[in-house]
Amino acid sequence: MKVVNSSGKRKTAIARATIKGGKGRVRINSVPLEVLEPELARLKMMEPLELAGTDKSVKIDIDVNVNGGGVMGQATATRTAIARGLVEYFEDEELKAKYRTFDRSLLVNDPRRSEPKHPLGRGARKKRQKSYR
Repeated sequence: MKVVNSSGKRKTAIARATIKGGKGRVRINSVPLEVLEPELARLKMMEPLELAGTDKSVKIDIDVNVNGGGVMGQATATRTAIARGLVEYFEDEELKAKYRTFDRSLLVNDPRRSEPKHPLGRGARKKRQKSYR
């Protein structure tokens, strides 16, 4: 039986997906994708499955472990892991091209990170006001 491991990252969230033959079950941290909340995050995670089509998504089981970051960061990391895994599992260049035209971040991790805090300020950009009087 063929098993594919893939990963995706977004900010500090890391998702690791395991894809194998099955009945079309998708579990995120042992929770079925259909009952996952919030709805916007669930829809974001379902994008690669919808683009692949039901003929491919009903033949496989996907288990994703994701930790770190916030809800939407985890959702984006999960969708990247799922999309990469599907491309590798089916070895389909057409599917890869479809993902790339839809949204490049389905296959590529987002490299953006938060800027570190600087001196004389409360954050990366905010500074204490100077008074010249």
